[in-house]
Amino acid sequence: MTDLAQLQAQIIADIAAATDEAALEAVRVAALGKKGSISALLATLGKMSPDERKTQGAAINQAKDEVTRAIAARRDVLKSAALDARLAAETVDVTLPLRDAAAEAGRIHPLSQVWDELTTIFADMGFSVAEGPDIETDDYNFTKLNFPEGHPAREMHDTFFFHPKEDGSRMLLRTHTSPVQVRTMLSQKPPIRVICPGRTYRIDSDATHTPQFHQVEGLVIDKTSHLGHLKWILHEFCKAFFEVDHINMRFRPSFFPFTEPSLEVDIQCRRDKGEIRFGEGEDWLEILGCGMVHPNVLRACGIDPDEYQGFAWGMGIDRIAMLKYGIADLRQLFDSDVRWLSHYGFKPLEVPTLAGGLSS
Repeated sequence: MTDLAQLQAQIIADIAAATDEAALEAVRVAALGKKGSISALLATLGKMSPDERKTQGAAINQAKDEVTRAIAARRDVLKSAALDARLAAETVDVTLPLRDAAAEAGRIHPLSQVWDELTTIFADMGFSVAEGPDIETDDYNFTKLNFPEGHPAREMHDTFFFHPKEDGSRMLLRTHTSPVQVRTMLSQKPPIRVICPGRTYRIDSDATHTPQFHQVEGLVIDKTSHLGHLKWILHEFCKAFFEVDHINMRFRPSFFPFTEPSLEVDIQCRRDKGEIRFGEGEDWLEILGCGMVHPNVLRACGIDPDEYQGFAWGMGIDRIAMLKYGIADLRQLFDSDVRWLSHYGFKPLEVPTLAGGLSS
């Protein structure tokens, strides 16, 4: 009996020393399992005389019950301690400000926003969107657009050329989205009314130029289009884009290989304390180039210039984004600064619409 009391005391001590449920389970198995110490004592009862069985059986079963109760009590303590630890680790400080939802924390880049604004405005005028590859042929990027041999745009210091092929021809990164106009005229019959937004590439880098930038061009080809239509489209676009009721525009003669006549377009503005406001003031700001599509371009694209005529224009998406939203340095658009994006960016659900506002 003395040995049984010592065994019980040792098991109770082991139970109290268990630091987690796994350790407690190990003590239970060692005491009450099939090969446990108390189970082994119970197995000896069959070899005892009736009197010994009556006396020692009661003592062994009492020890078993005590151990069982101790294990249950210790398990409750360990579960409670584990729950307290979990609650302490997962405590929510209700004094902290509420975290923004993902739709509130994320931001749309100003260039993506302006791209959507452009699409919205011109889609309302009946234009569709045309796209083309960033890697172009010399023929589509220059030759079919009436760039003569020896033109500066064909030089290595201005254009990103790939290594020559076996036949001597070289692919290049398009310097404008005009090749998309060429592809459209080659694949569609007039009337044509498209805009061509996309990435373009030139070897140039400073506060107002980057090697990769974005451009949108427009093209209209039909039998009766003229400069009056072009002026109306650009006037309506500028009013909608800059969100003003009226804006004066000035058209100046210029030269582009792919248009004739060619025009530069200035818009009325007021410069005041580092800000530019449109639709007021006495200043002028150049914003885009345009003109009637050159007959040589129409012929190169399989369109008879004696039957069809058209006009085209092009502007930098990055440039007009800077003008509208007061961005001082073009390079900031590509710095990937989250702080800058949180200031200039737009909430994901603020989809630009003409009815609800482009940049509300």
